[in-house]
Amino acid sequence: MLIINNLHVYYGGIHALKGVSLTVNKGEILTIIGSNGAGKSTLLNSISGFLKYKGEIIYKDQKLNFSPNKIVKMGICHVPEGRLVFANLTVEDNLLLGAYLRKNKKEIKEDLEKIYTLFPRLKERKKQLSGTLSGGEQQMLAMGRGLMSNPDIMLLDEPSLGLAPLLVETVFNIITDIRNMGKTILLVEQNAFKALSIADRAYVLEQGNIIMEGQSKDIANNPKVKEAYLGVKK
Repeated sequence: MLIINNLHVYYGGIHALKGVSLTVNKGEILTIIGSNGAGKSTLLNSISGFLKYKGEIIYKDQKLNFSPNKIVKMGICHVPEGRLVFANLTVEDNLLLGAYLRKNKKEIKEDLEKIYTLFPRLKERKKQLSGTLSGGEQQMLAMGRGLMSNPDIMLLDEPSLGLAPLLVETVFNIITDIRNMGKTILLVEQNAFKALSIADRAYVLEQGNIIMEGQSKDIANNPKVKEAYLGVKK
């Protein structure tokens, strides 16, 4: 569904991604784990059209070299790190902004109700200003807003960042629910334990390089991963 070949990204003199190649299969949760500065967000921003790169990004057999709005139209949604909700707009207005490229009002209304079913807390607060929501509620809103674009694949950047443990559990359960809705998910996450527990496959990114890939359960059982990312000492 999504193929990345030999991707290189530079920030001035900094070589942020160094020949990254990976594949995302339709209907799976693929996670990329790695420490701060490994290049995880850079990878997602490249797919979404926010960064210039060398190499190839192919989506549904078509090279991605378009503007971000065209990429959204093609069925790719990016839920950014830090949530970035529009604080001065209501919950419902934020959700409707996620559908700004869509024209069918009936389908938009139907999808809005689906979002409220998936996120009951958002329905309770639909007329509330988004800036007054808790961190967990804002994360739900950011994910709901992304779903309103009716994507085939969702790029999730650190969805558990800054959340209390109970809310982390809720967010990861919702990610699984979204996959069960027929969506494909590319998940970037520092909470390697939780990410590996729900993902089908995983890549480990270190200093701009893919150093490991495989089934999530195999990656989770790798001694190096256990020590570096799961807090298990030798």
